[in-house]
Amino acid sequence: MKIKFLFLLVLISSIAFSQDKTTAPAFKKRVLESTEVDFLASYYNQDGSKSAVSGGIGSEKLTDLASNIVVAMPLNDDDVLTIDLGISAYSSASSSNINPFNSTGASSSGSPNGNGPSGTAWQASSGASKSDQLASIVANYSHSSDSRNFIWNTDLSFSNEYDYTSVGFGGGIATLFNEKNTELSLKANVYLDQWRPIYPTELHEYSKYGANFLNQGYFNGVSVLDQNGQATTNYLPSAFQTVSVVNRNSYSASVGFSQVLTKKIQFSIFFDILQQQGLLSSPYHRIYFSDKANYYIGQAQYINTYESSTNTGVYKLADDIERLPDSRFKIPVGARLNYYINERFILRTYYRFYSDNWDIQSHTAMIELPIKLSDRFTVFPMYRYYTQTASKYYAPYETHFSTERYYTSDADLATFDANQYGFGINYTDIFTGAKIWKFGLKNIDFRFNHYERSDNLNANIGTIAFKFVMQ
Repeated sequence: MKIKFLFLLVLISSIAFSQDKTTAPAFKKRVLESTEVDFLASYYNQDGSKSAVSGGIGSEKLTDLASNIVVAMPLNDDDVLTIDLGISAYSSASSSNINPFNSTGASSSGSPNGNGPSGTAWQASSGASKSDQLASIVANYSHSSDSRNFIWNTDLSFSNEYDYTSVGFGGGIATLFNEKNTELSLKANVYLDQWRPIYPTELHEYSKYGANFLNQGYFNGVSVLDQNGQATTNYLPSAFQTVSVVNRNSYSASVGFSQVLTKKIQFSIFFDILQQQGLLSSPYHRIYFSDKANYYIGQAQYINTYESSTNTGVYKLADDIERLPDSRFKIPVGARLNYYINERFILRTYYRFYSDNWDIQSHTAMIELPIKLSDRFTVFPMYRYYTQTASKYYAPYETHFSTERYYTSDADLATFDANQYGFGINYTDIFTGAKIWKFGLKNIDFRFNHYERSDNLNANIGTIAFKFVMQ
């Protein structure tokens, strides 16, 4: 496989450099005429009933507010430096239940009559894990040849949140020929990530104090209940061990081909190979085994309705966290076809097939129809359909067995279908009449999408972007 990629890289490079031997044009247009600045903001919310933090049931309510500033600066006629700064903040009922117990620390009032700490998979906890912030930066440098038929770029990225840090680097080359009607590209990226594992409260206490943990730390004076609501000291999550590997490395390579078929039709295809290694499971996703007894903290009267949203006062203690293999191999293959119908309508279509060695296969199909209302305004309705098969390591809430080696109840790895409906509005000011300081407004782009999944997960996302050009 490496030999094939090396051969392709040499082939593309030789084609590009052979073309680039031609004499540079007397007048060379700059790749980017002046500095451009994009301001982007998005709001996302979702709700569902299959929280992986709670072992496959419970609230998946989440809201996320994100913003980005992207600055593209021409360094000279041929080179462009682009900096993308991003920050997002979320609040999540699901992740809040890493520590779902409303009372923290020891509680001498914990008892079967419900006077102790309580929690529920169906409501957000007040713990610190209910919210987090993600900050990221990406720098990209690109160079175009004098003929503009060969482009190479390199990028460096960094992102950080409370329990996760990622560093990435990569680059690519692209060559154009056939009077720029054909493009062949190759990209490669590496991401070196590191977890700072956070475990569910009950498992963290077990790892800290050992088999006698019910008399120490958080559980000192807190009653653990059995299935019948009686206080017990039998709870012992002996399957749990802290993770020994905290890194996650991802490697990807992509080959793309684009062709202008006619004056009205453009076609492109891509083929990716992705390899991940390291900690590929989430340390805070609970697992409940079907062959183990059930234990709870909270109010005993809610135990019999635990799987219903009417449960407002008891939380089930985990048997283990999800365990997944330390490697994953992914292959996506996709194509785009754009058709210029007339001066008002353009048809954009997209299809992707995906397969990995965890037995997930998926199909994605999307259609978008930009409609040009005037020189300034364009609207574009869109529809996207997605379907996937389940991973061989997935099983729903409380159906895994303790004898299995790998297990997850994360619904993102289950079988489901999804539909996404959306629309957008784009405003373009060709004369950049509106100005802020030295920057003229080039366009405004607004999009809204509604997402529905067959397992009752629903989401909405709205984005708005402003592009300014320095004058």
